Amino acid sequence: MTINPDLQGRSYPAAEVYDVGREKIREFARAVKATHPAHFDVDAAKALGHRDLVAPPTFAIIVAQRADAQLIEDPDSGIDFTRVVHADQRFTHHRPIVAGDRLVAELHVDGVRAMGGGAMITTRSEIFAVTEGADRESVATTKSSILVRGEGQ
Repeated sequence: MTINPDLQGRSYPAAEVYDVGREKIREFARAVKATHPAHFDVDAAKALGHRDLVAPPTFAIIVAQRADAQLIEDPDSGIDFTRVVHADQRFTHHRPIVAGDRLVAELHVDGVRAMGGGAMITTRSEIFAVTEGADRESVATTKSSILVRGEGQ
């Protein structure tokens, strides 16, 4: 199956909410060897002006990958995940992610470019914090490029 060029411009709505917990932040920080006390100690985070533990900057990938899954699982995409190579990832933070945040991500397919027998797909996830009143606050934007290898590559 080939990659659907009509993916470009497609958007996938925010799906389930991801609740950011203190232990999730601590586990992620340990996994990526982030050692700042604000990732582990609430008092250290509050001393820096945050309401709770602060996630390492790359923590946003957890929410972004949940949004990416919608594209990968879309039967119209033509993407065979066994043929995917991650090419690039960038983060723009609008504010820190902290424990207690309830996050959602909208996925936008910004580019589809044929490359040999495969394709380079560029996506953008807009990550928002949501509140009880359905208000949304922009938290981060992630941009990702994946190479989907063609048959025989």
